[in-house]
Amino acid sequence: MIDKETVIKVAQLSKLQLTEEEIELFSVQLSDILKFIEKLEELDTENILPFYELNQQEAPMRDDIPGEGLSNQEALSNAPQAENGFFVVPRVVSAE
Repeated sequence: MIDKETVIKVAQLSKLQLTEEEIELFSVQLSDILKFIEKLEELDTENILPFYELNQQEAPMRDDIPGEGLSNQEALSNAPQAENGFFVVPRVVSAE
């Protein structure tokens, strides 16, 4: 069984904040998943070919013809916030 400390460590690495109830639940669920994978490993797959794709047909493709794009003003017309011809968005990467 996966212990609480392992769940907490994985949550920290994933930048997740879990409640005590979630930690309990995930330790049980992750243990069940690992048991299922162990059960699958018992299967004899020696003469089984890999299965990659259901559909072997090629997807129909259209010609890639360049068209007229949006002007900068058109592209920014529905932006919640724009400045000096650019979209203004919240910072998503910390300065650390």
